[in-house]
Amino acid sequence: MVIRQFVRTTAAVAPAALLVAGLALGAGSALAQESGAATQGAETGEAQTGGTEAGAPPAAQSGLGLELNNAVDDAGLCRLSYVAVNDTGQPLAKVSYDVVVFDQNGQVSQFLVLQFGQLPAGKTKVVQFDLADQPCAGISRILVNDIAECETSQGSAGICMEALRPTSRTAITFDT
Repeated sequence: MVIRQFVRTTAAVAPAALLVAGLALGAGSALAQESGAATQGAETGEAQTGGTEAGAPPAAQSGLGLELNNAVDDAGLCRLSYVAVNDTGQPLAKVSYDVVVFDQNGQVSQFLVLQFGQLPAGKTKVVQFDLADQPCAGISRILVNDIAECETSQGSAGICMEALRPTSRTAITFDT
């Protein structure tokens, strides 16, 4: 299955410039993998906010907020938009999660690695992943199964799972 993704990196006030895949914008490019197959995306800047409740500001809680913000069908694929907010107080050099997608019958349908790249402290980052041949209505739940990668300046760390606050603004359950 081909998975395409796009990354939007946001600053508190000004959006970052549009970048083509392969160029680095502090946070690098996002990567989605299914059983080891990966494709690179593009990075753009666009203001977004996250939080655990509709309208809640990202700084309202500490931790690592990861929100499934939107799920939209587009030309035979399901485009998932995630808002990541690093309120842990420490910069994260690399962040990626092993996730499991469940169908409407509660059966496992896909195993994926969602890579968010670098998440500086206090930063909000929006990442989109496209699931080909997968209607959004066919997804009931996305489970964060484990950390695929979590690195701070001191090396590998468990903070990415310990501080994780998964939420969803969609009909799809997003949890651990």
